Amino acid sequence: MEKLEIKTGIQIAKSRAEVYEAIVDPAKMSNYFISESTGNLVEGTSVNWKFPEFEGDVLIEVNKVIPNEFVAFKWEGAKGKKLKVEITLMEMPDKSTLVKVTEGKMEADDAGITWYGGNTEGWANFLACLKAYLEYGINLRKGAFEFKKGEF
Repeated sequence: MEKLEIKTGIQIAKSRAEVYEAIVDPAKMSNYFISESTGNLVEGTSVNWKFPEFEGDVLIEVNKVIPNEFVAFKWEGAKGKKLKVEITLMEMPDKSTLVKVTEGKMEADDAGITWYGGNTEGWANFLACLKAYLEYGINLRKGAFEFKKGEF
């Protein structure tokens, strides 16, 4: 049976450099995704992210960074499983940026299906929030998940 892998994307009307900085710089990322981080996403380092709606820290192990093009890291994307995340930035003909996110892979069993549903929702939210922040200066996450505090 084929393994599950999340693949999602969105086009943002900003340059690759602007999108890249919003992904690797925690001062910018805290305006749309995380509440805090112990540092920038730099190849070969690890940082801890905190999310406003979840308890505890999430360890991010940064594997590869190509400025303005690509970020890859591992994290515990499913309980007890370290999963690889890749974020690719592609310049479009109109100079906007296509942001593609992949995460995985997991078996197509109950745990995998639960992960697939939850993290697909999470990455779609990440992309929508990134777009709203960069194009309109809006933080869509602020107050959006108060109902989830303590659930996870």
